[in-house]
Formats: sequence, structure tokens, C-alpha cells
Amino acid sequence: MKKLDFDQTLLEAVDCALLAFGEEPRKIIYYRLNKNFKLQKEDIPEDTNKFSDALNTLLGPEAEVIEKLIVKNLYRKLNLNFEEKARFEIDDYISLAREAAKPRATMLDSRK
Repeated sequence: MKKLDFDQTLLEAVDCALLAFGEEPRKIIYYRLNKNFKLQKEDIPEDTNKFSDALNTLLGPEAEVIEKLIVKNLYRKLNLNFEEKARFEIDDYISLAREAAKPRATMLDSRK
């Protein structure tokens, strides 16, 4: 999977998870991420740690639930099995997913 494709899939997973709050609250979260943390939606795949810190500041303990939902959405979209791991943060899960998506792209490219 190409980096841009993975990044787009990650953004779709974030969008879907934030939609759990509803359309307007999702817009407000994106607005606050930009205004308070200088983090635009398109920057999330490049700085998932900053995104996680910002979510935790904005949402408090609820951020953990949203982060898990993001990761589950991402894994589902990539057809990966999600396994919860002790002491794993959202960054760790995203890194694993990014690595797991690479071999698939290589295999698909070699078939062409």
C-alpha cells in the first residue's frame, strides 16, 4: 500500500471514529485541533503522537475510547486482525498497521 493510500485510510478511520460524537461535534474537534494545537486534519498521519496528545487534552479520558475506535476502524479497513496489546498507544498500533500494509503493496506490485 502506498503511503498516500495508507494516510487516506487512516484519515477515513479517524473521521469515522469522531463521527461517533455526531457531525457537528466532529467539526468542532477538527476546528479545535487546528486552532489550539496547529494540527490540521491532513497532518494527522504525519504526527499521530501530537494528534493523540491533542485528543487527550480536548476529550480527557474519553480520548482512549476514540483512539481505540480509530485503530479498530483502521485495521478493519486494511483487513488486519486487531489484537489489543498491553502498554500499546495509538502510535504503536498505527505503526504496526503501516508495516503490515507494506508487504501487501509489494506483493501486488510484483504481480503487475
